[in-house]
Amino acid sequence: MLWLIMTTGKCNLKCKYCGGSFDGKTVPYEEKYEISDLKRLIENDPDPTIIFYGGEPLVNYRYIMDVMDKIEFARFGIQTNGILFKLLPERYWRRMNVVLFSIDGREHITDGMRGKGVYKRVLEASKYVKNLGIETIARMTVTEKTDIYEDVMHLIGEGSFEKVHWQLNVVWTEKWNFSEWGRLSYIPGIRRLMDYFMENLERGRILKIIPFLGVISLHYFPKLRGAACGAGYSSVTVSTDGRILSCPIAVNEDWSELGHINKGFRLIYDDYPEECKGCSYLKYCGGRCLYANKERYWGDEGWREIDQLTKEYLGIVLGKIGRINELISSNIIRMDDLKYDPMRDSTEIIP
Repeated sequence: MLWLIMTTGKCNLKCKYCGGSFDGKTVPYEEKYEISDLKRLIENDPDPTIIFYGGEPLVNYRYIMDVMDKIEFARFGIQTNGILFKLLPERYWRRMNVVLFSIDGREHITDGMRGKGVYKRVLEASKYVKNLGIETIARMTVTEKTDIYEDVMHLIGEGSFEKVHWQLNVVWTEKWNFSEWGRLSYIPGIRRLMDYFMENLERGRILKIIPFLGVISLHYFPKLRGAACGAGYSSVTVSTDGRILSCPIAVNEDWSELGHINKGFRLIYDDYPEECKGCSYLKYCGGRCLYANKERYWGDEGWREIDQLTKEYLGIVLGKIGRINELISSNIIRMDDLKYDPMRDSTEIIP
């Protein structure tokens, strides 16, 4: 299981799409429970992955050290903006299995959303971590300023990241001209990016572009029974106040609460939106995003716009399955090499 451990509700940045820190009354800036209680909960899991989350998790780097010292049997990772990477001693970085860095693509795109100088600082952090032999992942937020082809290709070519994934900015901000941007920019960019992915596949090279690889993996190794991120059934969040949540973003919503660290918790077993249950893409998408489905900040019409764009992207990726089958039959690639489990990385395979 994937355990997202919130170390703090505080963030050292104030990005345009999320606004920075959580309210400290809702997500306290320090833990309000004992690590021994967390350990007792996690030790029942035969294969736990702990990903430190925030806020910005490195704001409370000492808690990261305490957890890693006392829960030695887990895999570890962190989702971070990288700015404070020097606070965590090298011996703890070396114990990480994966590090996800928030970076949105090219320098002007990243700095335009996250703040001047952030891009260079993230690259400094990612190169430091990669040089320690730790897997690095670029974690993009995609907005109307993004050129998905140019920005993903930039991160692939930059050389600091083994994998790239992205999330669409369709929750944090007021509704923007999403459908037009999708038609004129995003979908054409996805087609170009998928062509590049296939060009590499033809040569036996599997690019770790997660929104492509993850969907292809689900075609051959189906396993979803909810949102593709695992929210509430194979991934849970431990908030700083001890609540167990289905989603790390849903810190205020009653539907997200699964239990408490001192009392145990339940998992979600069927939370697909009704609109999704008859969809041919459900086995790949899982309803896309549990939080977006529940809250629908853009209303039902906005939800349908996002759904339509998701189907177009999935159609582009799945349209290559016939050729991928031929590459497998020709032994150019192996089916097993296409297997990808996002719970090991805490990634989003459906943007």
